[in-house]
Amino acid sequence: MTAPSARRLGFLAIIGPGMLVAATGVGAGDLATAALAGSRLGTAVLWAVVVGAVMKFVLTEGLARWQLATDQTLLEGTSRHLGRGVLAVFAIYLAAWSFFVGSALVSACGATAHAICPLPGSTPDGDKIIYGVIHSLVALGLVWIGGFRLFERVMSVCIGVMFVTVVATAVASGPDWWDCLRGVMVPTIPRLDEDGLGWTVALTGGVGGTVTILCYGYWIREKGRTGGAAMRTCRIDLAAGYVMTGVFGLAMVVLAAGLETSGSGSRLLVDLADRLQNRLGAAGHFSRWAFLLGAWGAIFSSLLGVWQSVPYLFADTWSLWFGRETGQGVSTTSWPYRGWLLALATVPLAGLWIRFAAIQKWYAIVGAAFLPAVAVVLLVLGRRRSLVGEKLVTRWVGLLALLAVLLFYLLAGGLEVHKRLTGA
Repeated sequence: MTAPSARRLGFLAIIGPGMLVAATGVGAGDLATAALAGSRLGTAVLWAVVVGAVMKFVLTEGLARWQLATDQTLLEGTSRHLGRGVLAVFAIYLAAWSFFVGSALVSACGATAHAICPLPGSTPDGDKIIYGVIHSLVALGLVWIGGFRLFERVMSVCIGVMFVTVVATAVASGPDWWDCLRGVMVPTIPRLDEDGLGWTVALTGGVGGTVTILCYGYWIREKGRTGGAAMRTCRIDLAAGYVMTGVFGLAMVVLAAGLETSGSGSRLLVDLADRLQNRLGAAGHFSRWAFLLGAWGAIFSSLLGVWQSVPYLFADTWSLWFGRETGQGVSTTSWPYRGWLLALATVPLAGLWIRFAAIQKWYAIVGAAFLPAVAVVLLVLGRRRSLVGEKLVTRWVGLLALLAVLLFYLLAGGLEVHKRLTGA
């Protein structure tokens, strides 16, 4: 059945999956990267946030184009047209990625919750463990019992909290709006000889998530979007989602601009909140709480989004390996989905006893290779008229955009891996 066109849907119904992929992609590492880049380079690199959001839009739009043209997820297309060996490599990759990103998210949820409401008689590390476990189990229960509909409602609340509070705090901080406009419109890289390029590349690459962009395909299936007629709806949806991602990233850079941050990892956001309080004087106490609440909304929505969506990827991989027919979809009550959900909610809890910085290091390295791989798959499959048809084939504008994204992420991935391995 063809999905309703954008004209016949309310705007909120249209933008649902785009909001989900945007919120899931804004994790603890992305917040930390934006804060660190802003504190070191100021508002001059705001343009990098915009470029990053546009590149993620290009990739996710290409993914949606493939799925609507073929009724296959990108994993299905990769398996059937590029070989099952690629699927096996992805399964190994997914296991590593799930552990590192899950550990990073529960650690960040725990640290942020401690800053908002420390437990009586406990230590920061103790609170991080307790709150991290609670957040993971709550997300598990919401996904297991409530399914997609409850997940979508809870995410909408978290998205509202994270977006309104962080953006309002950025506005209340009284930035120089002319400098901000110039930072968006005029690409410059300050401190080029002092790792300014590295931080700019990290900021651009850190906007909007990595593996989680694949989950958009499963969410539009939940919404019943199929066929080429739904492409316009998906473009509007994704544009709204990545505008939100971009505005959130801009707000984080603006908030951190001019502040010397001494924290690292999951404590960086708490350090930033404390310094905001000192800078804003009488309004600082309220701003600190508002910012921490928004940061918590961003991190928990990312954790909840990962818990709900990443099991789709494992269940899809599992069933494809054992010969599932194209277009059958993935059931959220199947044992591969629920088995991976249980593993995701429990195994990464071991990371609560590991330094967050170490987890973040390997998470960044594991994530660096993924986006170039997606760009390559879209370049190879999206140009085949025999597969996608004339209407949805990737034309020269899309081809150039995907090539630009591929080149950028190859550069960004190389710099990130080198920095993380050498400690430079």
